[in-house]
Amino acid sequence: MTETKRISYREAISEALWEEMERDENVFIMGEEVGVWGGTYAVTRGFYDHFGEKRVRDTPIAEMVIVGAATGAAMNGLRPVAEIMTINFAFLALDAMINSAGVAHYMFGGQFSVPMVVRTTTGGGRQLGATHSRSPEPVFAHFPGLTVIAPSTPADAKGLLKAAIRSNDPVLFVEHSTLYQNRDEVPVGDYVLPIGKSDVKREGSDVTIVAYSKMVEYSLAAADILSKEGISAEVIDLRTLRPLDLDPVYESFKKTNRGVVVEEATPYYNVSGEVAARVQDVCFDWMDAPVKRVNALDVPLPYSRELEQMALPNPEKIVEAVKEIV
Repeated sequence: MTETKRISYREAISEALWEEMERDENVFIMGEEVGVWGGTYAVTRGFYDHFGEKRVRDTPIAEMVIVGAATGAAMNGLRPVAEIMTINFAFLALDAMINSAGVAHYMFGGQFSVPMVVRTTTGGGRQLGATHSRSPEPVFAHFPGLTVIAPSTPADAKGLLKAAIRSNDPVLFVEHSTLYQNRDEVPVGDYVLPIGKSDVKREGSDVTIVAYSKMVEYSLAAADILSKEGISAEVIDLRTLRPLDLDPVYESFKKTNRGVVVEEATPYYNVSGEVAARVQDVCFDWMDAPVKRVNALDVPLPYSRELEQMALPNPEKIVEAVKEIV
């Protein structure tokens, strides 16, 4: 039986980084304030004192420089883990991610690999205003060559981050800013999960709810509410947006014949639309109702707490969507 311990999402990520840096001297961390301050969310606090300035490198506030330098380091045999304060600012590094790191292996005929991880935070709910609260990870998942991971639990965060660091492909590792305090059981030691595998978080028979990141927590809360009303919901966590593993979704939908996809991104050009389209294409003969989608409102997130919460998905909105088709 696997030994576990109860730790937070933040601690699980920190543990994964520490273990991989101890395991492989080519792994190093870079980003804004990752040294003495331990990064924006204190994930790397204590790393500078233990690993030293060569392996924990503070950078200027310049996202393009951070990711560009990480790309060059990765192409020359190192395994950088670059931290970007928030995914909203990752657009400043988009060129380095998709036009350099994401395509180098292909453009040079396989002569180069880019074993690089870019860690960043996503999502609203913390009253940080429109420029710090978007959930644009579907934009990055659009581009071939870039792996995009968005774990919802401490155990998944640890196992997938270790896998990302060992991968020879560039990875955007997306952490929701409101998950850091969540605590759960996490396997002790060298725990690695396969990239590109969805996970059934709760079994059910009446409706399939598909989500990722923070929305898994809300989907499970909605499933609890629905169970009290006699509705059995199966909850599937995508975990990885590229590659996108929909086989468990198809199998679940063939059992429940109904589906709801939950995503914090706005309603257009996103993961939930992709999932809904593919389910209709593959599972049309099993459909008893249209696939419903629950997203944030199509607005920049307001600073006001009441308005921000109004704009975001929540368990009650998921319950409402389920009841429309069950």
